[in-house]
Amino acid sequence: MIRYAVLACICLVVGIGSIKAQQVFKLYEGKPKGSESWTWHEQTSTNNQFRTEVVYNVSEPTLTAYLPPKEAANGTAIIVAPGGAFHTLSINSEGVDVAKWLNSKGIAAFVLKYRVVHSLTDDPVRELMPKMQDFKKLDEENAPVVPLAMADGLTAVQYVREHAKSLNIDPQKIGFMGFSAGGTLTMSVVYSATDQNRPNFVAPIYAYEPAVIGSTIPTAKTPIFIVVAGDDQLKMMPMSLSIYKKWVEAGQPAELHIYEKGGHGFGMRKQNLPVDTWYERFGDWLNFQGFMKTPAIRH
Repeated sequence: MIRYAVLACICLVVGIGSIKAQQVFKLYEGKPKGSESWTWHEQTSTNNQFRTEVVYNVSEPTLTAYLPPKEAANGTAIIVAPGGAFHTLSINSEGVDVAKWLNSKGIAAFVLKYRVVHSLTDDPVRELMPKMQDFKKLDEENAPVVPLAMADGLTAVQYVREHAKSLNIDPQKIGFMGFSAGGTLTMSVVYSATDQNRPNFVAPIYAYEPAVIGSTIPTAKTPIFIVVAGDDQLKMMPMSLSIYKKWVEAGQPAELHIYEKGGHGFGMRKQNLPVDTWYERFGDWLNFQGFMKTPAIRH
């Protein structure tokens, strides 16, 4: 059970997916503030016991763009933040696979590689597993990095908004979604944003709430879509309930889905469970909120 929970928490998916080359945008010119002394560079590893692809040692944050055909684009964009306990990024099930599904709905997707804790070996998963036994210590180790990741998230929103015209995007239809640690990042971004870098809607998926930075719910309409499994081994279900309750009490549009089974880190995995189609419910919600209807921009 512990082994499975650790696997889920870092949001790994059995099987290695190939990543199609896409346009990559650097979020900063030169070294980003707060990590000027970092000398390591981003790497991708499958050298772990689960034989799964993860990205680690991110020092230069980027957005990888997945854009639908112009004739199919509806003007909505979503920044996708993979999870991985702020040590790795589950780049496929919680990144690329999500982006490709969003493209099928006419939505522009941007997979965010944000700064994470420095891994000392080429097997970051093995490094992380012992740390998962004590979340208090893990949070202490992650604490210096979470604000940097949040800055990357805020910069990502601002970048997409500033380049909306060239990317065929409506600047008022930019969302932010994230999984596990990426959900922590999602909530930190929406709580800490200004008018220039606040997403128009958010979707924290099995978010880890204790490490969230900030608590100020926007006054501007900011719909939220929340998904979690009731049998989440890492106890994220009450955290999703907490986020939902705060949003409802603030008078903000909110929708919460709690699946009986699915565990932590289900992402786009197939388990032959109802949770397998959570993203279809996300599509229903996006349509209801007006983010999948009339194309906003045509060229």
